[in-house]
Amino acid sequence: MTSDPFALDFAALRTLRLVYAHGSFSRAAETLGVTQSTISYTMTRLREVFSDPLFVRQGAGMVPTDRCNEIVAQAGELIDRFETLTAQRQFDPAQASVEIGISCNFYERVTILPHVTRILRREAPGIKLKVISSSAQGKQQLLRSESDILIGPIRIEDSGYYRRSLLREEYTCVMDPSNPLAQDPLTIERFVKAPQVVVNYGGNFRSRFLVVMEAAGHVPNTVMEVPSPANLPDILLQTDMIATVPSRISQMFGDAVASVPCPLPAEFSIDLYWTARTHVSAPHMWLRSKIAEAASRIAT
Repeated sequence: MTSDPFALDFAALRTLRLVYAHGSFSRAAETLGVTQSTISYTMTRLREVFSDPLFVRQGAGMVPTDRCNEIVAQAGELIDRFETLTAQRQFDPAQASVEIGISCNFYERVTILPHVTRILRREAPGIKLKVISSSAQGKQQLLRSESDILIGPIRIEDSGYYRRSLLREEYTCVMDPSNPLAQDPLTIERFVKAPQVVVNYGGNFRSRFLVVMEAAGHVPNTVMEVPSPANLPDILLQTDMIATVPSRISQMFGDAVASVPCPLPAEFSIDLYWTARTHVSAPHMWLRSKIAEAASRIAT
């Protein structure tokens, strides 16, 4: 073992950042595709160099020390700069062979990604997409390098994240075609009282219409929560329940449901996010442009 700080490399600092982001040796090992003993060995080297335990046990988890917080913040900047220097600059889509991770949810998978995949099969068939559900963890997935691109209706204000706006959306209320609420314009009073199936993406994320509703002093009559709008037509069938979904999702349900405008003004944005890690990488820049191109076709 050596405590010489110049014996460290970027791989060791990247390991520290991943352990910090995951709060777990095993999860960091899984992300890097190495054994947990390899992570432990690297962490021992780092502890010796920085003369600090870096993490301490608290209950069932690990808590970073103050020194660790400082190291990760500054080491993260070094890693991002190094990855910028080494990022691929030359790129031929037709010859490319690369895997790119996208974090998103049901909305983006059924509206944007079908257009993106058609573009890729036509222009860059060697690019492989690894799509994971973001739920409410998209920001953390980017930080932990579990994805390269995040698409969704969230807002990330932290430094180190880049954003491009893709689409504007609004809400529509859907229900069984025989539901009396489908016969007339839906008022706020009737909307608030109606038994509602709410899509809950987890974490602290709240759909925009719920935020607007509660800010106005209303509480939704939630009778059921689901993690995705995927099978809402089946759930709503032959019931008095309604669900509030983005307008483009309601259009995909077709005649299986009746659709009426949501009485609350709750427009929101679907945005594209990435980090400094892939900011100047030619394949990632190209794919981000194609995602924006696909979104523009939807918007028209």
